[in-house]
Amino acid sequence: MTTVLSTNQENQVTTGATVWLTGLPSAGKTTIAYELAGRLRAAGHLVEVLDGDEIREFISAGLGFSREDRHTNVQRIGFVAELLARNGVKVLVPVIAPYAESREAVRGRHQDGGAAYVEVHVATPVDVCSERDVKGLYAKQAAGELTGLTGVDDPYEEPVSPDLRIESQHQTVQESAAALHALLTERGLA
Repeated sequence: MTTVLSTNQENQVTTGATVWLTGLPSAGKTTIAYELAGRLRAAGHLVEVLDGDEIREFISAGLGFSREDRHTNVQRIGFVAELLARNGVKVLVPVIAPYAESREAVRGRHQDGGAAYVEVHVATPVDVCSERDVKGLYAKQAAGELTGLTGVDDPYEEPVSPDLRIESQHQTVQESAAALHALLTERGLA
């Protein structure tokens, strides 16, 4: 695997990589991504967070939540992430990405393009996610106002061999980000 390594005139470290955080809604993916982004920026890295909700609004508007539409959404995100990673950016991608086949296609795109790829499973149990219920999705599903909620009445295929598994219910956001930062450091990406 080849990674891009260069520095710009401001001494920013620009080794590109994609860090894909997958997990159920309200697992803590986005919170961990933004905590890690702050750490990486403080160390001089170029960083972008491709938040799943923002991507749905601006790049994948019009897509629904069928298996095919979810796959298309993940592939679009994967394309943008690989493009940025190939050009020296640390790309943090907190996206549910419920299907293993879709995530593997993204990993393959990165391998083919020579960009580093790290898969992180934020393995928060559904009962903890439903208590957090950051966006009120679990409450809407319980009230019959929403169907197709990933991990409840729509499938979520857990990664079998992620590069890192984080159980956010057992540690703080800072500890979760520190564990991920340690892995990136170990791999020469931080």
